[in-house]
Amino acid sequence: MQNNHMSVSDTFGLGFMTFAFFLGAGNLIFPPFAGYLAGENTNWAMLGFLITAVGLPLSGLIAVAKTNGNVMSLLPPFAATALAVAIYIIIGPAFAAPRTGLVAYEIGVKPFIDNATAVIHIGSLELNQSQMLSTLTFFTIAMLLSLYPGKLLDNVGKVLTPVLLSLLLILGISILMFNGSEPGSAIGDYQANPLSKGIIEGYNTMDTLASLMFGMLIIDILKRKGITESKSQTRYLVRAAIIAACGLAFVYISLFILGSTAGELATNTENGGQILTNYVDSQFGSVGLLLLSTVVSLACLTTAVGLIVACSEFFEDLVPSFSYRPLVIVFSIICATVANVGLSQLISISIPVLVSIYPVAIALVAITYITPKLSRPAFSHRLVLSVALIFGVIDGLGAAGVNVDMFDFLPLFAQGMAWVIPTLIAMLVCLFLPKKVLTQPA
Repeated sequence: MQNNHMSVSDTFGLGFMTFAFFLGAGNLIFPPFAGYLAGENTNWAMLGFLITAVGLPLSGLIAVAKTNGNVMSLLPPFAATALAVAIYIIIGPAFAAPRTGLVAYEIGVKPFIDNATAVIHIGSLELNQSQMLSTLTFFTIAMLLSLYPGKLLDNVGKVLTPVLLSLLLILGISILMFNGSEPGSAIGDYQANPLSKGIIEGYNTMDTLASLMFGMLIIDILKRKGITESKSQTRYLVRAAIIAACGLAFVYISLFILGSTAGELATNTENGGQILTNYVDSQFGSVGLLLLSTVVSLACLTTAVGLIVACSEFFEDLVPSFSYRPLVIVFSIICATVANVGLSQLISISIPVLVSIYPVAIALVAITYITPKLSRPAFSHRLVLSVALIFGVIDGLGAAGVNVDMFDFLPLFAQGMAWVIPTLIAMLVCLFLPKKVLTQPA
């Protein structure tokens, strides 16, 4: 590969790899349950989910491309580093990466185990035996794949992802042909605010946060492939983003339809993974469950690899005394440890954190697009992100159960989106800021 050119197959391989990195745990378990709860309001809820789970990650990748991988360059060094560290920890060892191993266990392994409640005692700890063995095996494989990042495009984009896409295509088509029940009545927040509830639900995929990091990872992979010109990197990254977005939209729409038409298959379920498992079991039996197990395991594995690689490369660059391969091993061990907290507990802990930090990531993506029109870009970035953070923390405290009723006068406060209007106002103000005039001494 020379002259900053990629073949068509390599371009699609890059796009498929990008899709595989995003398609992980939350992408498969949240849409079916959201569709079930939204019922007759599924279309609005699905639109909101697609905005934050497809539109924003696509926008995030393009924003990274527009800035040549320096999307935080206009922030003060300390603030940029703090934001990057927070995002990497959230999408890495704290929440997203461990969740991939948990979902792979819950959907890909647990249905095939007779005694899934057996426990093992390690000191004073009581751990689920099958879950511990599954997550250890999962992150060992992820670690081995992550140790050789130069082969990511070949291992993930050209080998694992085509298999994953084929299985997902079969599953998606079967869902679209499924003659299910009529959508029921909306439940909870989906009754009055299905659009905003769908938007918040899309936060759980963590894909907008991941897009800021995956974009830089993809640029690094392009460099390894000989794509060194900035314009060429931008072109191929945008193409990869569009391919990934199309794949994600297909998966989400089919899973929302499944949830809304599941009927009795969704009775007494607690998450979308159970709805998906019940559907596959009813339509395809044990062979279908094996198919679903393969799909989920591959989807979660490819995402875990992308997250571990991105985190390891980031902290290697951040702290010169750290080296890549030991970091891969350490992060893999941490992920396997955190994964044994349990899926429901991990999700409940992550929601307030995501509600707080997501507005900052969205604001960063949004202001990147209008930066060429700003007369004072550095000041504008700092102002807009500060506003998004302050009001995002208010939303996050509310999501954590803290009484923040004193702020209920804010627009969209009840929907958990109090940050939206103040952030938009801050961006609008920044568009009309005069250029800073330096006064000359008399």
